[in-house]
Amino acid sequence: MVRRKHAQRSVLEVLVPDGDKLWDPALRRIDEVLEDEELVDLVADALGRRRPGSRRKGRPGTPAEVVLRMLVLKHLYDWSFDECEREVRGSLVYRAFCRLDCERVPDAKTLIRLAHLLGADVLKKVLARLVDVARQRKVVRGFNLRVDTTVVETNVHYPTDSSLLSDGVRVLTRTLKKLKEEVGAGVVEVRDRSRAMGQRIFELAQRSRKLVQEEAKARLQQLYGEVLGITRAVVREATTAVETVESRVSGLGAALVHEIRETVDIVKRVMGQTRARVFKGDTHYPGKVLSIFEPHTEAIRKGKVVKPTEFGKLVKIQEAEGQFITDYEVCATRVADQDLWVPSLEKHKQLFGRSPRMAVADAGFASRKNELAATEL
Repeated sequence: MVRRKHAQRSVLEVLVPDGDKLWDPALRRIDEVLEDEELVDLVADALGRRRPGSRRKGRPGTPAEVVLRMLVLKHLYDWSFDECEREVRGSLVYRAFCRLDCERVPDAKTLIRLAHLLGADVLKKVLARLVDVARQRKVVRGFNLRVDTTVVETNVHYPTDSSLLSDGVRVLTRTLKKLKEEVGAGVVEVRDRSRAMGQRIFELAQRSRKLVQEEAKARLQQLYGEVLGITRAVVREATTAVETVESRVSGLGAALVHEIRETVDIVKRVMGQTRARVFKGDTHYPGKVLSIFEPHTEAIRKGKVVKPTEFGKLVKIQEAEGQFITDYEVCATRVADQDLWVPSLEKHKQLFGRSPRMAVADAGFASRKNELAATEL
């Protein structure tokens, strides 16, 4: 059941009469902003959509106000979920800030599940509400605009064809074993080829570090052929298992079947790009997969000397006065900076009801067309 807040007197007031002096000034200002009822409503509404009867049935859940404030603390101090749980539990100030007081602190797993309920649409609405509050308090007026792009890296290891194939074999084998437990022995046949795959991946890694001569290159191609052969066998096994049990499973079994199908599609794409690169020399394979777990990851070059290639998604960020972020956009595919200039001006005008007096961006946004568009506004 969804709750907005705990109803209880602050333990800080009881134990430490002058406890308000322990607060960090910045935390106090954040606390004042989070008092906004519309922000709590957005979180409560998201928690209410978790289950059909979440709003009125079940045990009392973690209050929306607590969820909002704990996630703010987590991002403010760049804590992990475990660190957030531990720090809030051991601090009277953080307990007071999160409106927990003498109540139990949500554990890390609970906080992770609740954080996943606040999707991109909720975060956008939260940001829009914060912009409204900032305008009401005259923190921002919309006179200035700054636009920039950055790469938010996904949590992936450095992508190589061999490691991606190894990931695919490991994930398919693991999921097939779960499916076998679900439907019973004798229905799904699973052969664990992880050891054979690991031996070849290790040799590939060792040989790839050395200078590639003709003889060594032939051995690399042979090893890749063996790795592809193991992967094909696992994909065949997974496809057969799915076709066998698809019509007789539901619930967890159906979810596992769906997961296997999605993984098979990704692994097939990795096999295609591996054949193209290793045996045909084609390094510009379209739609290249860079992670089995985060298939949307892209390789992006931003011209940085320290890290010339980054693996993640391009994010556009625009700010008003005082570096106040007013909007962001996660680009589905790599977009040229020049194409983001006019949409940013239009979004600013939508937020503030007028165009900025001054708008700045780096050289990547510069073009005659963009200059004319800004002049017209």
